[in-house]
Amino acid sequence: MQFDVVIVGAGHGGAQVAVMLRTQKFAGSIAIIGEEPELPYERPPLSKEYFAGEKEFERIQLRPAKYWDEREVAMLLGKRVVSVDPAAHTVTTYDGEMIGYGKLVWATGGHPRMLPIPGGDLPGVQGVRTRADADAMKAASETAGQVVVIGGGYIGLEAAAVLNKAGKKVVLLEALDRVLARVAGVDLSRFYEKEHRDHGVDLRLGVCVDAIEGVDRVTGVRLADGEVIPADLVIVGIGIVPAVEPLIAAGADCANGVRVDRLCKTSLPDVYAIGDCASHVNDFAEGAEIRLESVQNANDQANVVAKGIVGDEAPYHAIPWFWSNQYDLKLQTAGLSTGHDQAVLRGDPATRSFSVVYLKAGKVIALDCVNATRDYVQGRMIVTAGLAATPEQLADTETPLKALLPA
Repeated sequence: MQFDVVIVGAGHGGAQVAVMLRTQKFAGSIAIIGEEPELPYERPPLSKEYFAGEKEFERIQLRPAKYWDEREVAMLLGKRVVSVDPAAHTVTTYDGEMIGYGKLVWATGGHPRMLPIPGGDLPGVQGVRTRADADAMKAASETAGQVVVIGGGYIGLEAAAVLNKAGKKVVLLEALDRVLARVAGVDLSRFYEKEHRDHGVDLRLGVCVDAIEGVDRVTGVRLADGEVIPADLVIVGIGIVPAVEPLIAAGADCANGVRVDRLCKTSLPDVYAIGDCASHVNDFAEGAEIRLESVQNANDQANVVAKGIVGDEAPYHAIPWFWSNQYDLKLQTAGLSTGHDQAVLRGDPATRSFSVVYLKAGKVIALDCVNATRDYVQGRMIVTAGLAATPEQLADTETPLKALLPA
């Protein structure tokens, strides 16, 4: 088989490349190779609405089957690419099928990072990345009395909230001294810690896991101090490992993912990479090289690639944004708070509607907005503008953030 464009990965980014190519009137042949048997679907609801049973799988599909058929996008599903030959312009799947490409787009995301400890691979120890993961987690949770969630990032907190809402006894373990430590300031961390504890989650900070107990299935989690916490199900939410092994073997420049330039091109000829697996220089991280695990990044990089393939090259420049739903709280983040030297609280967390504004050298670099959509929308504008403002101005909830922008 031979295609003008082969997209490896059927997530948000891979699907968006195909969508945008056809929107840009690209007339060549397109194939999406997906490791899962499903058509492209939304990932964020897996640990939220889909797991909670609030959305059927069909409702989280990005497009129905008819859409791909009408646009002549070949869906090669249930196939894992194991090697890339950049000289021959071919990829080879796990079952030995060779597929040729004119342009290759690597959009594989990553695999859940699991715990390299005794018992870490026992049945009942579960990551959350795919529909199969979420289905297995749902099935196990139906009979589970107590669930232990390892990791106090977005995935761990969202899973804890959904399980708590389902009436499960939940213990959440975080190795650091606060939740969301890598992505948010102290004010936001303490707010979410209180929320989860108020809902009955047994949230423990600064704890290390030594082993997972069990013989044929998980029965408990052993901590470094010797305590064993009983568990019928263990959910691990400690990040992902970028799925780039075939590119590394093919000689691509890789470091914490595959390195791409501002047009999302890798060091291999005619090979692009996007999304969670792509390490790129980001203007909103002061030019640092980072990997962003977000739908926004995957979609925006997909648009850069599709336009580049049809000859409309424009470098990637998009403000990062994220969201998280926990209980009745909607967290919306604009920008990257990493490296901030000041955090301004805008509003009162006790009202469960407030924002945290992050500054560096007097300029606004990011906002975390809890049930404060207006702040979030206007916050994206002030981060993009690189607004310089005083803490007093930013803390004044009577003044809309957009009013601080120069006329």
